[in-house]
Amino acid sequence: MRLSPGGAGLRWVLPLLALSLSACAPLRLREDDATLRVQQQRETAILAQREWQLTGRIAVSNGDDGGNADVEWLQQGERYDLRLRAPISGKNWRLHGDARSATLEGVREQALTGTSAAELLAREANWQLPVAELEFWVRGLRAPKGKAELVFDEAQRPAKLLQAGWTIEYRDYFAGSEPALPRKVFATKGKQRVRLFIEDWQVR
Repeated sequence: MRLSPGGAGLRWVLPLLALSLSACAPLRLREDDATLRVQQQRETAILAQREWQLTGRIAVSNGDDGGNADVEWLQQGERYDLRLRAPISGKNWRLHGDARSATLEGVREQALTGTSAAELLAREANWQLPVAELEFWVRGLRAPKGKAELVFDEAQRPAKLLQAGWTIEYRDYFAGSEPALPRKVFATKGKQRVRLFIEDWQVR
């Protein structure tokens, strides 16, 4: 049978195509008592892991400017040690501290200190990176402060998290880890973009 635009055959094909595409779309679950109960159990288990380390790649953009770097993030309780290495420019930054203080090395000759890691990066490197919240978001958790909304995938893992004006999408998870830890984390706030591709998790 030959199909022509506007013909009866095309009228059959379009609904079938739409049905096929919808069947391939991933299932998304809005938060309810059941999914939030699973998330609470997940958060309790992950927060009990006080020491963790991730390695991977990060891309940051504000719509006009941006950069890419290899990333290594070591968390020991409240203390973080975040290292960023940009292979093309040869820049190596180290950001470390805790909830009350932050030190940034590598941007200037002298180390810079402040009370907020995010403010230091924004002022000195023009990188909008919400470090305090990312400590939780990168693991698929809600940050402690501020209202959060969640959408879950078919395995009841976070697929999307909205908090502090940011939209965080979890595009992939590592198979075999329990609780599952994210592999791809994309965060957006207006023109701000953060793309994190995690290659390895170490949890203790």
